[in-house]
Amino acid sequence: MAASNPPTPSSAYYRLVSENETTRLILIGTYTLATLEQHLSILTTEFAAYAQKKTLCWDLTEIEQMDATGAVLLWQTWNKKRPEHLLLRPEQENIFKRLEKLPSPPELAHRNFWQPLMTLGSSALSLWSHLIDTVILIGQLFIDIKFLITHPRRIPWREISANLYRTGAQALGITALVGFLIGIVLSYLSSEQLQMFGADIFIVDILGISIIRELGPMLAAILVAGRSGSSMTAQLGVMRVTQELDALTVMGIPHSQRLVLPKIIGLGIAMPLLVIWTSAAALMGGMIAAQLQLGLSYQYFFSALPDAVPIANLWLGLSKGIVCGMVIALIACHFGLRIKPNTESLGEGTTRSVVTAITVVIIIDALFAIVFSDVGLM
Repeated sequence: MAASNPPTPSSAYYRLVSENETTRLILIGTYTLATLEQHLSILTTEFAAYAQKKTLCWDLTEIEQMDATGAVLLWQTWNKKRPEHLLLRPEQENIFKRLEKLPSPPELAHRNFWQPLMTLGSSALSLWSHLIDTVILIGQLFIDIKFLITHPRRIPWREISANLYRTGAQALGITALVGFLIGIVLSYLSSEQLQMFGADIFIVDILGISIIRELGPMLAAILVAGRSGSSMTAQLGVMRVTQELDALTVMGIPHSQRLVLPKIIGLGIAMPLLVIWTSAAALMGGMIAAQLQLGLSYQYFFSALPDAVPIANLWLGLSKGIVCGMVIALIACHFGLRIKPNTESLGEGTTRSVVTAITVVIIIDALFAIVFSDVGLM
């Protein structure tokens, strides 16, 4: 007995019936992704030809099962609108009603020749807006300082103390750990090079100048910008989202006096202390690595350090700490006050605050290096 030929797509999915001068296209079978996958291109071509006939009646009542793939196939064939003659079951009616409510896809944006220039201009305007708001905030802070000088009882000592604890005392662990590890790495790598030239004793000069003058303030500032700066921005942002800032405004309590100024003063006091702490931890790590690598005793390291590093480098590092601390707090509060009352703006504002603070810290360090290039190195 000869094997029967497999059914063609036409016979498996539809049949054409003519009755009393009316032609009906009766769809049959299963219109799902699993069954249509192999014959999708053929059915699309055949249905597109039938869709050109305006008098043709599409009968979908005998379809056994139809999912989104089958419905979209027919919808695309009909050019996203129902034919004039259409027979549906109730569940099929619901599917095509949902397809009718789908929004049309957006038009492809044409490439604009001036788009790079427009993007640059938009960035420049955004930067100018940030600068204007920062200047306004600084001016308001000076007004608040003048007011507090004349009204010392209104000085927010509790807020200043709380910020000093959060940004200073709670940051001692991470700054000491990072400083200690950086000191070990710097000392080990420098020792490897100095041993090649028999200049082991100069490890004290390298560690002292690099850590006290540059690495100590920079490490402390970057860690504080990432840790405390983000915390300040998030705190003010959450207060914006929960409408606490609006409540303070209604009660007549200025944001800058009760929220911004204590953060700037607290971090301005904490940063130079963290700079000393971080530099000390880095020197301790470098001293241990130098003793293990070069055999330099701790007594020699302590006795040679004051002669190798002039005291001006310490004051320069502390000055960097004060400036960087106040700038980090100012940037964090600026971005925190600009956050809009939604969670997406909170995340974006915190990220921008940290990135901007770290960038400005590096710029400040470069400016200090240029302006004070002749200080503490002779």
